Amino acid sequence: MAPQQSGRPYSPGNYRGRFAPSPSGPLHNGSLIAAMASFLDARAHRGAWLLRIEDIDGPRVVPGADRIIMRQLRALGMQWDEEPVWQSRRSHLYRQAFNSLKERGLAYGCACTRQELPPDGRYPGTCSQGLPPGRQARAWRLRVPRGIEHFHDRWHGPQRQDVAAVTGDFIIKRADGLWAYQMVVVVDDGDQRITDIVRGSDLLDSTPRQRVLARALGIPYPRTMHVPLLCDENGRKLSKQNHAAAMDLTQPLSTLNKAWQALGFEALAVADVPAFWQIAQEQWARRFGIV
Repeated sequence: MAPQQSGRPYSPGNYRGRFAPSPSGPLHNGSLIAAMASFLDARAHRGAWLLRIEDIDGPRVVPGADRIIMRQLRALGMQWDEEPVWQSRRSHLYRQAFNSLKERGLAYGCACTRQELPPDGRYPGTCSQGLPPGRQARAWRLRVPRGIEHFHDRWHGPQRQDVAAVTGDFIIKRADGLWAYQMVVVVDDGDQRITDIVRGSDLLDSTPRQRVLARALGIPYPRTMHVPLLCDENGRKLSKQNHAAAMDLTQPLSTLNKAWQALGFEALAVADVPAFWQIAQEQWARRFGIV
């Protein structure tokens, strides 16, 4: 799908974007697409580009992967503008947000196991009025209000979802005690004053839930742009779980051009990495009407 523009007035001086990789291994060509798009959008807006290490899911973290990711980004000419943050060091923020929801009756404990959920994954509200006799809370869920969530994605255009009908009350604290992705990303984006989220299109479906949660927490939700994914020969999203190889840094221009072409642009015939970013930024700004 071709990228679209929202037509909303925007102040480029206030732009704050971010790249938020999980340190479960080195960056691969698929993750580079999101990094490139978020970096270019921030630079084209003359805004800040932040790096956030999403290491809240401890069992998936590979020791040292965060430093490898930083070296990869620098090797390709992508430098963040503020000190990086690690989710594992921000539990106090998630606890504060969680307590706020609990105190206002917007979160409740759930005893249901995965086997007890419907095949479509929508939560039917089994524990929403209290735990069944003899059962204890395993996870915690957000009470989702009724109504359609409307928003405009800068790549995919107008979007709508009835979160209550599609997912029902969703988990914000997992049964293993870890904070859910939806919870930490909303709190982090609010705390870091992120204005624009640029990430892979596999997360487009998460946006309505995050908007609902952000509203419950009183957090302004950023604009979004969900860019294309890179898939393997079997049509699966290129990912660390599917054993995607780390980016080739021996030929940085070739590696950058592959991601650039995946975003729908023509390969750039340039002499070096700085020239690549200069021309790519100009073309990105023209494509999206950024002045």
